[in-house]
Formats: sequence, C-alpha cells, structure tokens
Amino acid sequence: MDQLDAMRLFIRVAELESFTRSAEQLGIPKATLSAAIRRLEEQMGTRLLHRTTRRVQLTTDGQLCYARCQELLADMEEFNGLFRHGGRLSGQLRVDMPSRMARHLVIPALPAFLADHPDLQLMLSSTDRRVDLVREGFDCVVRMGALESSSLVARPLGHYRQINCASAAYLTRYGVPETLTDLAEHRLIHYGSVSGGREAGFEYQQSDGSRAVLAMTGALTVNDSETYLAAALAGLGIIQMPRIGVEELLASGKLVMVLPQWQAPPLPVHALYAHRRQLSPRVLAFIHWLGGVLNTAIDEGSMEVL
Repeated sequence: MDQLDAMRLFIRVAELESFTRSAEQLGIPKATLSAAIRRLEEQMGTRLLHRTTRRVQLTTDGQLCYARCQELLADMEEFNGLFRHGGRLSGQLRVDMPSRMARHLVIPALPAFLADHPDLQLMLSSTDRRVDLVREGFDCVVRMGALESSSLVARPLGHYRQINCASAAYLTRYGVPETLTDLAEHRLIHYGSVSGGREAGFEYQQSDGSRAVLAMTGALTVNDSETYLAAALAGLGIIQMPRIGVEELLASGKLVMVLPQWQAPPLPVHALYAHRRQLSPRVLAFIHWLGGVLNTAIDEGSMEVL
C-alpha cells in the first residue's frame, strides 16, 4: 500500500470517526486499516488521531494533515485525468449551499452546466446548517449573511434582496402593520439556533444605511428556511427572508408584503473555499458558473449587485 492509499484511508477514518465503520465501508479488515494509519503516522512523525473505545478524533496535527491530504489527492486526481479527458473538467466536486438557493436557483440551471462538463461528478449538499468546509471535505460552500472570521477565502457573488411578509390569514387576524410602532401588536417568527440564546428581532435599514433591530415577541424559532416559510404560511407570524423563491406565493396572495419601507438590509452572498496555491479548475469553473446564475437573478430583481 503506497502513501496515497494510506492518505485515502486516513481521510475516511477522520470523516467517519471510526475504524470499524471505515473498514466496513472500505471492505478491508480493521487490522489492515489500523496498520496503514500507524505507518502513515510514522512517516509523518506525529500522531494524527486520538483513539478511544468510543470514537476517533483528529489531533491538531491531524486536522492540518487532513486538509493537506485532501488537497494532494485532489491534485493527483486532476493530474491523472489531465490528458485522459483531453483537458476537460473531470473528477468529483463537493459543494454546500443553502437549501432554497439550491432549489430555486441552482438546480433549474444545473442540467446545462453538467452537460458542458460530462466528466464531472457534482456532490451537492443543500442544508441551512454551517458545515465545516475543511473537516467535512467540501471544495467550496456558498454562504448568505455576515461572514465569521476564518482562514477561508471569500469571493463575493452579490446580495439577496429581503422582504417582510406574512400570510393573508395572519394579517386578517392581527391587522396590517403600517409603522414600526404597530409591530408591538404583532408576532415575529424567529430564525436561528434552537439550542438556546436570544434571537434577533425585526431587522430594518435606517436612512443612513445602518442596520437596526427591533425586539419582537414570537412563539416559534426555527433553523431551516423551508420550515420558516411554512410557519409563515400557517399564520404564525411575520418573516423576513430573501424574495427569491416566494414570487408565486406573493402573486397568489398566500403571502403579502408588509412594511416595504422598512426592509431588512440585503444579505451578502459569498463563495468560500480553502486557501490553496492553485485553486482546482473544477472549483473555479463552478464558482464562475454560479456567478452567472446569480447575475441572472440580479437581472430579474431577486438579487442586487454589490
């Protein structure tokens, strides 16, 4: 077994956090897997994994090795296919993005992209949770909202326009708010972590462009965009979300815009990827294509330029 094979085994153990499950998935004896990882650690001159009876975790050096192994294996895969595919994009590309973006923007446009790159295999994760790009092995992720400080490279793609809206049934019951003061008599569906902590209230942009937050009551907090929208349709309160994907609901009257003069600031959209000396052509091509998809949304008014 060469070092590249050992690196592939190490990545699988790091991701599954288990020698037993990794050996089962790989179809090799657990003893063979353990021996390969020990040899890799000897070659590297450091312990890569903390082993306990319950789970396996990366050491600090193991985290660095995990990220570097992914880069090296991706480079080798790309090198091996360089001439075999006539210079065309090939191999696997792992991307994560918010679920509503995937559903309403990316998936409808994806057939053309994959037709242009028939040797490319795209693994698209669409979730609203914050994945760990390096630890979970993603080539790039797309994020909405303010970015946290990190070592990742961020490429701006645009801004999502946000709107305030509620169901017609909710507004019939509670009335239509005309001013910020009226919100004292209304409920806000909160979006964010459900594990505890106080959620932000009604956001709006002041005349000077700054962001302000008005505290509001609400009986429900969710952490998924589809659930957030479903809660509004059920008449549970007012929501603030990107306009993309709700046009039909607005046109049908199931959702109604409120307080258009007090909209929340636009949500910035970024593509994030790990810093590398030379970014994979697969990642560059996908980000470039995604920028074109979002530019179409800008032309249609769902997004705006930076």
